[in-house]
Order: sequence, then C-alpha cells, then structure tokens
Amino acid sequence: MDNRLEKVVDWLKKENIQTAFVHSTENVFYLTNFHTNPHERLMGLFVFQDQEPFFICPGMETSQAKAAGWNGEIIGYADHEDPWQMIKEAIDARKITIHKAAIEKDTVSFARAEKFLEVTDQPVLVSLEDELNEIRLIKDDKEIEILKRAAELADFGVEVGVRELKTGVTEMEVLAKIEYELKKKGIREMSFSTMVLFGEKSGQPHGNPGSRALKEGDFVLFDLGVVLEGYCSDITRTVVYQSVSDKQKQIYEIVLKAQIAALEASKPGVRIGDLDKIAREFISEAGYGDYFPHRLGHGLGINVHEYPSMAHTNDSLLKEGMTYTIEPGVYVPEIGGVRIEDDVVITANGAETLTKYPKELQIIKK
Repeated sequence: MDNRLEKVVDWLKKENIQTAFVHSTENVFYLTNFHTNPHERLMGLFVFQDQEPFFICPGMETSQAKAAGWNGEIIGYADHEDPWQMIKEAIDARKITIHKAAIEKDTVSFARAEKFLEVTDQPVLVSLEDELNEIRLIKDDKEIEILKRAAELADFGVEVGVRELKTGVTEMEVLAKIEYELKKKGIREMSFSTMVLFGEKSGQPHGNPGSRALKEGDFVLFDLGVVLEGYCSDITRTVVYQSVSDKQKQIYEIVLKAQIAALEASKPGVRIGDLDKIAREFISEAGYGDYFPHRLGHGLGINVHEYPSMAHTNDSLLKEGMTYTIEPGVYVPEIGGVRIEDDVVITANGAETLTKYPKELQIIKK
C-alpha cells in the first residue's frame, strides 16, 4: 500500500475509526494521484483499517483514475445510477460494522453527510481534516521538485508582466499577456485570480484588476501563481514605473527588510508565530504597523493556501520539508502598497527560497 495511505490506515487503527471517507479534490489527489473536478457528481475514496480501500467516481472518469496510478478497486457509476447504493454494497461486502467514521467535516455538504450516515448505519463522525493536513504538511522530494518548477514559472509570469509595462496600458491588458504567455508554456490553470494593480489600487491587499491605466510614479503590484502537476506557486513583486518618491522608497525598503528578516529566521525548530512577530515588529517600529493587515504567509502545496498558517498565534515549530510563503506588506491609501512574497521550503540548514525574481527596488523606465 502507498505510504500516504498507510499513514491514514495507521491513524484509523490508533483512533479505532473503522473508515475514512475522503472526497475533496485535493485530498483525493494526494492519496490516489488522480486530479479531477467532478463538479456536482460524487467522488470519494473509502479507507479502512484492515479491508482494501475503494474509490468511487463517475464512470466516465474511471480510465483516467487508473491511468493516474490508482491500482485499488474503482467503482464507476452512470448519471442515472445511485452511487450511495453502490457505496453501501461495497461496505457491506467487507463485512464490517462502522461505529466511528472520519469525514472532511469542513467540506462535506450536509446532504452528503446525511447520505453517508444512512449507508453506514449512523456511526459517530469525527474530523479527518486535521490528520490529512498533518500528513500533507511535510513534502517529499518529488513534491518539492514540482514546487520548484512551479516557482520558476511564477518568476516567468512576473518577468512577462514587467516587460509589458508602458504608459497607458491597463491592468487587465498586462494580466492577459501574463496568462497568455504562461499558457504557451503549458499552464492550464493559475493558482488563484492573477492580480496586477497600479498606483493607489496596489494599496488594496486583494484588489481587483480592471481598466486602471498605468502612469508615471505608480507602484505596480503583481501577485500570481500557477498550478503545475497539481501543485501551486505564489509570488508577489512590486515595482515602480518611471519615477519613485522618497515615501515610496521608504515603504519599499521597510517591507523588504522585514521580509528578509523573516526569511533569515526560518529554521527547523523555530516557532512559526515568531516569524510573523519578527516581520510585524520591524514594520511597526518603522511606523507602519497599522498598514500591515494580514498574516505573514500561508502553507503552500496542492492548495495555494494550506497548513501551516504563518500567523503570530501559531505555536507549531518549523520542520524540514514544510513549504510556505513569506509575504509582508504595507498598504497606504492614496500612495499604494508594497508586498514582497516568496515561496519557501525548510531544509536542515534553514529556508530555501524557491521564487527567484529579484526583490531589490526596480524603477521600470520605458
């Protein structure tokens, strides 16, 4: 059995849980290597303590699941068939009584939870998310290699965006060029909605690109990432167009130094919340604490936002193989904002930065 599945089985035995129902796209992919969005149709992996697991999905996707590498039982169903009846039959065939079951409580709908309870004789339900998050927390060598290549493509996206800057170009025009060039490299999906924000709009941490035209003296904030072989990258860079004010220089240098300080402190055994504290205290002492409204970063992997949360309240310790972002920011109304974000993996020697696009202040002259 695959090592990842073995970890789930070991947890089921330890907690005396008879089965786990895994249904989210991300966790199904992690455990089966099959990545698909079934839309409204049911898809799920059932794992047991001692019986063989089975995977149920729409019949039109069974061949893809096999091709992805899932060698266990696959139950395919047509649109006119009831998958829950098939699930009941597969469980009954294993001749087990389910007293306790683990499901993804945060994502399973109420309707599906009711159906699950019905076909498993009303067991006690416990959360599966925390355990799967813990298992996914440490990346293996293959995952890290994919994340490195995804980061290289994120670097390329910023490079394209900077190259497209010219007076009068709109945010959406630059965004479209970035995504077009990435698609030419084989990228079908971005990690999230790409952000290209000019001037005062860069002061909105999650602003929406639109028809704002570029003019001299604007901050330009790029925030983007790609999905490569099921894994995400996420980079933010901020540049200035044509000319820069002393205030803009000051804000940029404060954010850059805060980000570097947090990167340098990233080592195995360090409390995660202390990284946020290091960057936040630096920005606060410089007088901009009220303009840093979000956490330092987030875990990165199959989801663009996953464990660990890089918030000051997180008491967990950094471990080798953890991957996450470090992205402090300062956002000043009317002037604009600066965010600098890198993807990071923890090694025995500290933090390895996967995103490489230059971070020194760039004044783009065209």
